[in-house]
Amino acid sequence: MNYKNILAALAVLAAPLVSAENVQLSLEQCLEIALSDNPTVKVADMEVQRLDYSKKEVIGQLLPTIDFGANYNRTLEKQTMYMNMDGFGGMGGDSGDSDEGTTRARSGGDGGIKVGLDNSWSLGFQASLPLIAPQLWKSVTVSDTQILRSLEAARQSRQNLVDQVKSAYYGLLLAQDSRIVIQESYDMARLTHETYVKQAAAGAASDYDVLRTSVAMKNIEPEIIQADIAIRQARLQLLVLMGVDSAFEFEAATKLADYEKTMYDEVFALEADYSNNADLRLLDIDTKLLQQQVAMKKLAFVPTLALSANYNWTSMSNGSPVSGFRWSPYSMVGLTLSVPLYHGGSRWNSLKAATIQANEMKWQRQNLERSIAMQTEIAIENIKLNVKQIASSSESVAEADRAHTIMEKSFEIGAASYLDLRDSELSLTRARLAYYQAIYNYLVAGSKLELLLGTAEIGEPNEK
Repeated sequence: MNYKNILAALAVLAAPLVSAENVQLSLEQCLEIALSDNPTVKVADMEVQRLDYSKKEVIGQLLPTIDFGANYNRTLEKQTMYMNMDGFGGMGGDSGDSDEGTTRARSGGDGGIKVGLDNSWSLGFQASLPLIAPQLWKSVTVSDTQILRSLEAARQSRQNLVDQVKSAYYGLLLAQDSRIVIQESYDMARLTHETYVKQAAAGAASDYDVLRTSVAMKNIEPEIIQADIAIRQARLQLLVLMGVDSAFEFEAATKLADYEKTMYDEVFALEADYSNNADLRLLDIDTKLLQQQVAMKKLAFVPTLALSANYNWTSMSNGSPVSGFRWSPYSMVGLTLSVPLYHGGSRWNSLKAATIQANEMKWQRQNLERSIAMQTEIAIENIKLNVKQIASSSESVAEADRAHTIMEKSFEIGAASYLDLRDSELSLTRARLAYYQAIYNYLVAGSKLELLLGTAEIGEPNEK
């Protein structure tokens, strides 16, 4: 099923005149729609794109940076400069000849000289390029690992969604099949009650028989209501997981009994290979990420070298700031070497802390692997037990059905009482419900095993 089919299915779902009985979705269709439209999956896919841009940002720090800047200063009070120069008259500030008064009058009256101009302009380009930057180089590798982790997290999110959709779909199947069983039980009770009503009208049955069968019939009505509520809740849960509006009505296209045909082949194909478990893979990536961060902290002790250059134009003038420009170019190229010597021990302690944290991951992985191995073994064992339970329940349903048929015939000829008939009906109902419950347990256990092994079909992330 491609995306055109998904849109077609959604269009059918959105049609207001189509009844729920005419709209049926298989498990595969529900999974495809959920993996395409579920908000959680979309967020996980967007996170991958975000980290890809973060990597490009890190790479950009290794490339040259070029900036343009401009600066303007207006002098409000010019700086006064004093000079002590023997033989140059009043400029020294302590001469007593006749030129002192003239000098003071010209420079401010106290022997100083006013320097500078009213307007100062500066504009130009600045460029820099890291030549030796080990930490920046390593950060590119760290960014690759972060993207890998985000991809694995997206994969885990999709696997969790598949498990949730399957469990919700199986829950809907159980609710629908249980509703059918309860309805059949109600129909049998109503038929018996109608039979007694007719017999009572003919004088062949007592009022007690009529009341007893009426009570038995009414006792089943709350179960039908509960079954309808269960169907509604299961459908709403599935719609939420699919990312579809809750107003859409549909029914499951399959029944629980359809899965009994393939369960034996699936059980024989079970393998306890949990190497693709998402938690284990994420832990391995986190360990790799911590090791890279330890390497980055070690590179903090390595010197760095950067190339810098600038080309500027300056202009100084008196009077109006927009006239009288005298532009003079100024350029420079240089190297900046930075050798880390001592920072209070902060870098060393940070390195030790990161090393310990990286070493902790080995023990965490060992513990997690043991836990997953145990869960996998238990899940496989539960699946095998569920298969046996399904086989036993299937035989029980067949036997209960035959017993009920015999009891119906006996009741019709008067060889059995109503209590015997009712007991056979209840036994048949319980056997059918137990049969469907066993299949549901098997399917849910299989979905959980897929989640543990990381083998669920999750499709490809959306390219958006």
